[in-house]
Amino acid sequence: MKKILVLGAGMVGKAIAIDLSKKHYVTSVDINEEALYRLSKEQPQIKTILADVANSAELTKLLKDFDLIISAVPGFLGFAVLKTIINAGKDVVDISFMPEDALQLHDLAVQNNVTAITDCGVAPGIPNFIVGYHNETMKIDNFEYMVGGLPKVRNFPFEYKAPFSPVDVLEEYTRPARYLENGHIIVKPPMSDPEYVNFKQVGDLEAFNTDGLRSLLYTMSNIQSMKEKTLRYPGHIHIIKALTASGFFSTDSIEIAGKSMRPFDFTSKILFKEWKLNPDEPEFTVMLIKITGEQDGVATEIMYELYDEFDVASQTSSMARTTGYTATATAQLFLSGGFTQKGLYPPELVGKDATCFEFIMQYLKDRNIIYYKSERNL
Repeated sequence: MKKILVLGAGMVGKAIAIDLSKKHYVTSVDINEEALYRLSKEQPQIKTILADVANSAELTKLLKDFDLIISAVPGFLGFAVLKTIINAGKDVVDISFMPEDALQLHDLAVQNNVTAITDCGVAPGIPNFIVGYHNETMKIDNFEYMVGGLPKVRNFPFEYKAPFSPVDVLEEYTRPARYLENGHIIVKPPMSDPEYVNFKQVGDLEAFNTDGLRSLLYTMSNIQSMKEKTLRYPGHIHIIKALTASGFFSTDSIEIAGKSMRPFDFTSKILFKEWKLNPDEPEFTVMLIKITGEQDGVATEIMYELYDEFDVASQTSSMARTTGYTATATAQLFLSGGFTQKGLYPPELVGKDATCFEFIMQYLKDRNIIYYKSERNL
C-alpha cells in the first residue's frame, strides 16, 4: 500500500480519494473545511488536512511524506500547484483544467526525476488515451469528440448544473477555442459553430467549440484535422452568449454604490449558486469520439460512445466517476509499474502503449464505465 495525497475534496476529488482508499493510505487536502468534514464523516479511513494549496511553501511541506500526488484543484490553480509538486520531486497525476501549457514543465520533471501525467479526466483524458492508442496503428486524418455532463431534470433558465468546478465551466465559456484544420491551428471564440446532435439516450443536444484539444495540438500534429466540442441542452448557450454580450463576464471593474466590483465575480457568485449540483441529483455524462483515417490500407471510421448516469449505490455523480476514476486508473497504472517514464506526459503519450491503454479501459469497465466501440469501413 502506498501513501497518496489528493489535493481537492470537491465532488471529483472525493470520488478519487474514496476509490484509491480501497487499496492505499489516502489523505485529502482542501481549503474548504465543510468538504473535508463530509468526506471524513462518510469515509473515516481517509485522513483530511485543512490547508491552502495555493501557498507554495505550505504545499511543499505537505508533500514530503507521500508516494504519489493527485491534483484535483480548479484550473486557475493547476499550473502553479503542478510546478510546486514537480519541484518537490513528487510523482503526480493531474486533472486540473489549467489554461497554461503544461508541456512547458516537461524538462523540469525530467530534472527532478518525476513522472507527471496531466489531463487525466474524462475529457480531456479518455479521448487523448484513445487517439494516442489508435495513432500507433492507423494513419488518422480526422479526430473529433464532443462531451457533456448534464442534469436529468431541465430547470429554467439554464437547464444545467456544474458537476465539476464551476470556475472551470466558466473557462469553457470564456477561453478562446483552438482546433486543427488542414494542418493549421484555428482560433475561434468560445461557444462558436453551434450544431444540434441527436443522442438516443437523451435526444437533441447542442454542441459548440471549446478549448479541449490542449496538448493534442502539439503532440498529435501529424493529424491534419482535430476538433473538440462541449454539449448542453439546446438554448443554454443562447443565454450564456446574451450574458457575455451584455458584459456580465467582463473582468474590468465597475463602481456600484461606491464599491469597485468586477462583473465576472458578481455573475460567478450567482451562477455558482444556480448551478450547484445536489449530492443525490440525477445526472449523466455523454460523449462521442470519432476517428477517421486509413487502417491496413482501408479507409476506416472508429467511434467510441459513452453514456453514464449517477450511481445510486455509491451516491456518486457520473461526472465524478468518469473523471475521477480516469485519474485513479492512471494512478494505479503508475503505481503498478505500468508506466515509468520520467517527464511530463499527457494521456495520448501514455495511451500509445497498448498495455497502458488496455489497463485504463479495463479499470473503467470494472467500475461500470463503458466506452462502446464501433468500427466500419468507409
